[in-house]
Amino acid sequence: MGQIKINDGETATARWFAENESKAWAEKFFLIYSPIWMGFMGITMAMGWVKVWNDAGFMLQACVVALPLFLYPLFFRKESTPLTDTYWFKANLYIFVFNFFGNYAGSEYFFDVLGMVYNYPAIQWNLDTALIGSGEQKVPLIMYFLTQAYFITYHTSAVVVLRRIKTSALPFMWLLFPIMIFVIGYFWAWMETKAMANPMIAEQFYYKDNARMLAYGSVMYAFYFLASFPIFYFLDEDKKRKWSLLMVVAAGLSASMLTFYLLDFWTHLVGRIY
Repeated sequence: MGQIKINDGETATARWFAENESKAWAEKFFLIYSPIWMGFMGITMAMGWVKVWNDAGFMLQACVVALPLFLYPLFFRKESTPLTDTYWFKANLYIFVFNFFGNYAGSEYFFDVLGMVYNYPAIQWNLDTALIGSGEQKVPLIMYFLTQAYFITYHTSAVVVLRRIKTSALPFMWLLFPIMIFVIGYFWAWMETKAMANPMIAEQFYYKDNARMLAYGSVMYAFYFLASFPIFYFLDEDKKRKWSLLMVVAAGLSASMLTFYLLDFWTHLVGRIY
């Protein structure tokens, strides 16, 4: 890796992972776990289990996907700092706060603006907002667990790429950094839409106009990450200025509110895409 000159004559190394050891370990773990949960989700779709499961079956699937993000570090990662000061714990807390908003309130925009359809008649365990949206659809409780894994992967990959860019002393950094935030966000928004709205689960999950959702709706979905990636990036990025749990929760809530505004502004300007 190349050496970068900085103002005081010292050098810094372009890097993918954080200088903070706690954060670097968690980033590597989250990235290694990502293809594992993706593969498991692919298997459950291919086997057609989602067509026959009831609430208990779906919840078991969701727990298998989400719980390793907590259990593996809890039992196999030993750090000298308290549990609540570890990066893996704070990252999961931030994502939980942001993920809760995304499912509880943000899903209503996906239903009514982007034409997303959940069709899980066997699921009775739901949780969503009482006032936002038409109320014609419910958000299955399992989505809160599954989204925890999705968003951990998306945010971690974004931070790793953004750090590499930020520490590489590239020209026009002030412009490149926000562009890459949107590019990475759009990539994951498009990829999730493409992966989930597929023939294997077409009866349970689909978009009313999948082509327009991929092309234009993914922009709206990317607003989640446009709001959140720049905030999440700085979580314990400076090992000498670690965030408290209060700061983590406040940051997650801030990203949630920014996302809400972006979703609503988009709806004002563009309206439904189906």
